[in-house]
Amino acid sequence: MSPPSTRRIVAAGTIGNLLEWYDFAIYGYFAATIGRVFFPAEDPVAQVLAAFGIFALGYLMRPLGGVVVGHIGDRYGRRAALTFSIAAMAIPTFLVGLLPGHETLGLAAPILLTLLRMIQGLSVGGEATTAMVFLVEQAPPGRRGLVGSFCSLAATGGFLLGSAIGALFAAVLPADALAAWGWRIPFLLGLLLGVIGWWIRQVIVEEAPKERAQTSPLAETVRHHGRAVLRVAGVTIFNAVGFYLMFLYVVTWLQTVDGIAPARALEINTVSMFFLLPVMLLSGWLSDRVGRRPLMFAAMILGFAGAVPFLWLMHHPDPALILAGQLALVVPAGMGLGILPAILTEAVAGRVRCTAVSLGYNIAFGVIGGLTPLTAAWLVARTGVDLSPAWLFMAAAAISIVTLLTFRETSRDATLPP
Repeated sequence: MSPPSTRRIVAAGTIGNLLEWYDFAIYGYFAATIGRVFFPAEDPVAQVLAAFGIFALGYLMRPLGGVVVGHIGDRYGRRAALTFSIAAMAIPTFLVGLLPGHETLGLAAPILLTLLRMIQGLSVGGEATTAMVFLVEQAPPGRRGLVGSFCSLAATGGFLLGSAIGALFAAVLPADALAAWGWRIPFLLGLLLGVIGWWIRQVIVEEAPKERAQTSPLAETVRHHGRAVLRVAGVTIFNAVGFYLMFLYVVTWLQTVDGIAPARALEINTVSMFFLLPVMLLSGWLSDRVGRRPLMFAAMILGFAGAVPFLWLMHHPDPALILAGQLALVVPAGMGLGILPAILTEAVAGRVRCTAVSLGYNIAFGVIGGLTPLTAAWLVARTGVDLSPAWLFMAAAAISIVTLLTFRETSRDATLPP
């Protein structure tokens, strides 16, 4: 594969993840405004809870989305699945920006918002895994780890882009204008990303040679590849719990436990996420040279051993110590995320690869990872131990270490399993 071809393949495979996490960031950034626009005005707290409730409902659609998009990918090809998933993300994102609020539509406004978020959830459930499968399948031998790591890179990059766009509009627009109409512009801009992604995937994406499933990919997966789904979920739990705990929940944890101002907590978290980018790329590159399993074991052991001391560093009022603790957690989290696309794709048969990887991945990220912030908050409240969220990271690392023992080293394989 020539360098220009590799760049086009990476662009085609990552643009959807970029859009997906861009939407994730701007929805979270403007959740309070969305609550005021689409829900009755009696209770501001209830408005925010309702906005995040709809956000969570979209996450619950992820396993179903993994089945739907995975079925398309295994039956009709990767390009068809990736085209469907980016359209199912870009169009609802754009429509959220156009949708009239509760004052205009009444009860229909939150209902339509819910439907749009559910469609986006379907897309999210299949986009990440189908994209990682596509990238690793298209990569030449010896570069699958590096090329696959761009999938994780795009997710983090999309989150940072969404946060930056949201912060930019909040900075340049008066508060009244932002609340009235300015918050809609970042959602409308999502259509531009979607159109670019759709064009890239239509014009550039080439089908990877593979044996397509002749029966229902879901039925074949459940009947013959259930163990593979469990292995995918088991090894992914470390990354799912680690990401949601250390880069999403931790912003709230810093405010409630350490008394850090929200702006400072977000600033520290954003800086740490920037450092995730080179760690993921370096890990993917190294996994092509020293192997997937050794690096994954190293990341999981570091996460297990460092969870309590690194979180202890963050349990201080000094921003420098907080940043040092979170940067230390960046290393195991970034290593795992960078290696994950290649090790999962190489472990599953090609006939059901999209479906099996999507099911296992969404069990870990959509269900277990999605419940992690709630579980962490419950642990702190129940035990009174401020460092108790570290126990979740340690438990996830232990599960993934045991699961990784069932994986063989695949970085030197010339071809993927048929």
